[in-house]
Amino acid sequence: MPAVIALGILSTYYFGLTGSLWAVTGEFTRWGGHLLQMFGVDIGRFAYYQIQDMHGTPLSRNDGIMVIGMLLGCLIASLWANNFKIRFPKNKTRIAQAFIGGVISGFGARLAMGCNLADFFTGIPYFSLHTWVFTIMMIIGVYVGSKFVALPCFLPEPKLQKVSAQKQLFESKQRSKILFLLGCVVFVASLGWIIWLTHASPTPQNRAFPVLGMALGFGISFGFIIARAQICFTSAFRDLFMTGRSQMANAVIIGMMVSCIGVFSYLMLGVPPKLSWLGPNIVLGGFLFGFGIVLAGGCECGWMYRALEGQIHYWIVGLGNVVGTIILALSWDYYGKALATSWPKINLLEVFGNYGGLIVNYMLLFLALCWVFWVQKRFFSKKTFKKLAGNSNAR
Repeated sequence: MPAVIALGILSTYYFGLTGSLWAVTGEFTRWGGHLLQMFGVDIGRFAYYQIQDMHGTPLSRNDGIMVIGMLLGCLIASLWANNFKIRFPKNKTRIAQAFIGGVISGFGARLAMGCNLADFFTGIPYFSLHTWVFTIMMIIGVYVGSKFVALPCFLPEPKLQKVSAQKQLFESKQRSKILFLLGCVVFVASLGWIIWLTHASPTPQNRAFPVLGMALGFGISFGFIIARAQICFTSAFRDLFMTGRSQMANAVIIGMMVSCIGVFSYLMLGVPPKLSWLGPNIVLGGFLFGFGIVLAGGCECGWMYRALEGQIHYWIVGLGNVVGTIILALSWDYYGKALATSWPKINLLEVFGNYGGLIVNYMLLFLALCWVFWVQKRFFSKKTFKKLAGNSNAR
């Protein structure tokens, strides 16, 4: 709970001070575009890459520097916690799940113009109606995905091995010390980079100070917190449906409640809002994203910190994400206008007035919190336990 609330506060200040959202799949889309350029593809022919603003490089854009900072923050946290170890997937099914789920979630996120950051956790506090539609469809996708991955073909087959004694676990203090010192080196180098960017980077026209160094600092903070607290937005609703655990879902909703008033204050001060089209793209994209992240085993935040812990499975998920954005960008011209750009952008603050929109957003967040409690109560009802007991006896 404290970690998610901290993320909500940090994302609010990040928006107010830099004018950017805490979001990652938009930058992954640009990385995919740069990859195509390396192979000689003229991405200027594709409308989606024009929408994404491909100017600059990951080292000269706020979003690029912030995402790199997130990776550094995740790495620092895993090294300091002695939690870094190269681990490979143990079966081919998991590898296929990682890549295919990553492609589906990457495609869905960009079809909906955002992932569970820009269209959910940091999206709902920005009063764009499309974020609520995305959230509903994402939850439906997570529910369907939870049922899908529970099919027998996806369940691991345990290999039984006869042993004569319990395996002894050993902790290498020398390894722990080396990893901690390496984390310190990365941390100090990151601080030096922040200072250098603050003094060397240009000041944007609409800002009174350089923002690249600030973006890097925010990114490192985001990454460190999600890695240290093991924050994965996938688990917020997946765990709710599969185990009845509501801690993450409650934390996320309360974090958005905290962020909402801060974003509202910045909007009243004149910071431009972040709105997107409310069309069929949100419905389809939200569902595909929710389904994909469950199939892959992690959302954007989840795969990033797990990958920096050395889990190769989640590097495959990240690769799938980038491939999914490329597929979307190359096919966007065939359906983008019909599904997205011809539809309106709806701002709750314009529909209900400034304070009316704020009240409506809080009412919807409160209803979401009540829904989480209802789902949890229903999961742990006597009827559910009787059903589970019956299935166990049948086996």
